[in-house]
Amino acid sequence: MKFITTMAFGMMSVLAFGQSEGQNLVPNGSFEQVGKKPKKLGSIENATGWVSPTGVRADLFSGSKVPDIAVPENVYGKESALDGSNYAGIVGFSYGNKLPRSYVMARLEAPMKKGMRYCVKFNVSLAEASKYASNNIGAKLSKKPFGTDSKVSIIEEPSLLHFNNDHKIMSARYNWTEVCGLYQAEGGEKYITLGNFLSDEETKSTRMKKDPKVKVTQTIAAYYYLDNISVVLLGDDESCSCQADDGSNEYSKTIYQRVFKVDEDMTAEEKIELHQVFFAFGKRKITEQGKASLDLIAAELTANPDYKLEIAGHTNAMEDSVGAENDYFADMDNKRIGAVMEYLKGKGIDEGRMIVSRKGHSIPNEESEGEEDEDLRMAKDRRVTFKVRK
Repeated sequence: MKFITTMAFGMMSVLAFGQSEGQNLVPNGSFEQVGKKPKKLGSIENATGWVSPTGVRADLFSGSKVPDIAVPENVYGKESALDGSNYAGIVGFSYGNKLPRSYVMARLEAPMKKGMRYCVKFNVSLAEASKYASNNIGAKLSKKPFGTDSKVSIIEEPSLLHFNNDHKIMSARYNWTEVCGLYQAEGGEKYITLGNFLSDEETKSTRMKKDPKVKVTQTIAAYYYLDNISVVLLGDDESCSCQADDGSNEYSKTIYQRVFKVDEDMTAEEKIELHQVFFAFGKRKITEQGKASLDLIAAELTANPDYKLEIAGHTNAMEDSVGAENDYFADMDNKRIGAVMEYLKGKGIDEGRMIVSRKGHSIPNEESEGEEDEDLRMAKDRRVTFKVRK
């Protein structure tokens, strides 16, 4: 009997601690598995394996016929799922806590091993209806689950924040932002919870201007969509690849570069519209040359406060074709616009002065005409262009 008991315990230990490198320990990390179809907001528990750990229920957005919780358009704005067709939504912050925070929590497939390194990732997108944007959207890995019916904030030391705890305000409304980092386990962590774990006093926020083109009612909060959550055990020689964006992939390794010669006799408008920012295939990372162009544009916009800037995002036909089958490559025109907007905002340009214009592959670059090298022609089409509006 003692031998059988020992064997049983050993088998249980293997089951409890059996996890392989590269395996995602987060069950249903993209919220695709759904039991009962959600019919209203606050239905995160319809997603298999996920719950709300407080009395404020998080939301599940899916292909529902209910407009409030549909994808891509819903009551909080418009966003395509990063992986699959579903995603979750939480309140990360509201001024004066007028709208209580919400969280999502799941039990890991196996407890974490003491001293082992894990790569933790999830993606967020600020909903267009948000009146605010905030920082501190993070992950908490814990041995015990959180659980209360009260509508309270969970104040804990987060295990992971954006870019190794740099407390950056997450204000991107036009694409997904990856939150990623390395976590060394204390041992026995069984749960992952996502949300804002720091007090209002420790949370930075900024007020967002409503996009007049977005027909949604603003909410007095920073509301974030969540998707594609993973916790992966790393091998001894493995690293946690965060925001890997070196421009290389199976489709093309070419990033077109061009030197823009500015004539001092040009008007400010001509200087701005001369510039273009080029991108790698399926990427939104801005090159150093692109940053130089944006620095000049920002300087001209600062000197001409009455100017508004139309930012047009472009793709090539292959990107759109691949994006139709693979969400990672979808909506690259929109993602590039978002990257440029974030850069210009970092240079002090108000978002209200920027006009979004998605072009897809509908307008090839004039420089592409007569180009015999197909790869180079496509690279010239992957760009953002600018037009001054007064």
